[in-house]
Amino acid sequence: MQLNFTKMHGLGNDFVVIDAINQVVDLDQEQIRFIANRHFGIGCDQILLVESSEQEDIDFVYRIYNADGGEVEQCGNGARCFATFVREQGLTDQKIISVLTRSGKIILEIEENDQVIVNMGAPILSPKAIPFVANQQKYQYDIETSEGIISIGVVSMGNPHAVIVVDDIQTTPVETLGPLIQQSAYFPDQANIGFMQIINKKHIKLRVYERGSGETLACGTGACAAVVVGQLQGLLDHSVKVSLTGGDLSIYWAGEENSPVMMTGPTATVFTGNITI
Repeated sequence: MQLNFTKMHGLGNDFVVIDAINQVVDLDQEQIRFIANRHFGIGCDQILLVESSEQEDIDFVYRIYNADGGEVEQCGNGARCFATFVREQGLTDQKIISVLTRSGKIILEIEENDQVIVNMGAPILSPKAIPFVANQQKYQYDIETSEGIISIGVVSMGNPHAVIVVDDIQTTPVETLGPLIQQSAYFPDQANIGFMQIINKKHIKLRVYERGSGETLACGTGACAAVVVGQLQGLLDHSVKVSLTGGDLSIYWAGEENSPVMMTGPTATVFTGNITI
């Protein structure tokens, strides 16, 4: 099987984007892992498939696979790259694009400066829906780990996130605490683990240990989750600059549980190619 692809990134969170409308795409987990492998394949954090939609109110279907081959529900940086891709490939000329993911419908809007705004939908706070094991919904949970009690905020942005407030993200042991919390029994489907350093109410620094990929240079849903948790805990304003290792995102949330989280940030196309699998 030969596939045309485009390599893209959003703040260093990198993707192999594949048009599954104009070519036949049938990938198994082993092939996905091969494509994502940085030594033997193309190399990426996630693979994004662009598929056509049969629904009148949906322009495209958006499927996301982590580097380990597993399909996941949502990816914020990937959503922005998706919007740029379908425009660059001539699949649409619209500036407002509706996309269906495994977690539901999202709206992408391309601005004049090529920044992409993503309506990520309202955050999910119910433990059962995240899913997260807890007796009741709270804005902060204390969980028991082999490293002691750790306080976390938990939210789903279409995928599950735990957010920990830390004094300094540079000295926080992300590579050990990330998988420790991610794989704990509190998260039946595992989770993305964010480590948030608050600079002030309008600015945070963030590192995210992602499901199926490890720590990435940026995580859009992680940025949204961090701002939601920060607001619920009374630590952040509605509009927040989130500084990730790969660059900055702008996140806005009105603070009401049924209001959507809006994410704005850049995308970049790196190269196009063809691979035989």
